[in-house]
Amino acid sequence: MRYWGMILLATVGTAILLGLGLWQVQRLAWKTDILAQIERKILAPAIDIPAEVTAASHDLLPVRGTGSYIGEETVRVLVSQKIYGAGYRLINAFELRDGRKIMVDRGFTSVRAALPAVPKGTGQVTGNLQWPQEIDSFTPDNDLAANIWFARDVAKLSAHLQTEPILLVLRNSSFADDLARPLPKMSANIPNDHLNYALTWFSLALIWLGMSGYFLYRSRNSKT
Repeated sequence: MRYWGMILLATVGTAILLGLGLWQVQRLAWKTDILAQIERKILAPAIDIPAEVTAASHDLLPVRGTGSYIGEETVRVLVSQKIYGAGYRLINAFELRDGRKIMVDRGFTSVRAALPAVPKGTGQVTGNLQWPQEIDSFTPDNDLAANIWFARDVAKLSAHLQTEPILLVLRNSSFADDLARPLPKMSANIPNDHLNYALTWFSLALIWLGMSGYFLYRSRNSKT
């Protein structure tokens, strides 16, 4: 009876682990399709910034705008990049030709480098509209005295820079004197670990099956 109980346990355990692995394979296909849709949306041809903009309808929309950077203040948002280490996203107010004022996330500069100057003159910026969700219970308060922010809160940033609550994350621009390194939105930034999860569950199924076989072998031999 004990022998057949071990067989049942081995079968059920292996089936559960294989089922979890197959579920992760299905999740992988689903996530890959979602990322492909996001990639197509991000890289679609840029259009002029719509007159009415909402986060629900226009998040990640590729847009372009012609105008100039205004104001002397560059907001610094503390971030970290794998290759470059700690640094800042640089966000400035930008006035479009029609007089509307938006914000442009110009990109990255290292904490060890001098703050790049705000580009002068008139030019075109191209990128994606974003309303990043970067605030949680662990996010510290912004240090306004030192001009160091810890999240891109579009509402607070727009109030601070006196613009519309519209953030264009730069992909490229015609401002040749801008030394910031653009950090455009890419689907590659979105994790897709389902393949690793699937391999983990399949590996556990193999280990479970191997261990069960070993115990069954020992159990059978102990009776002889």
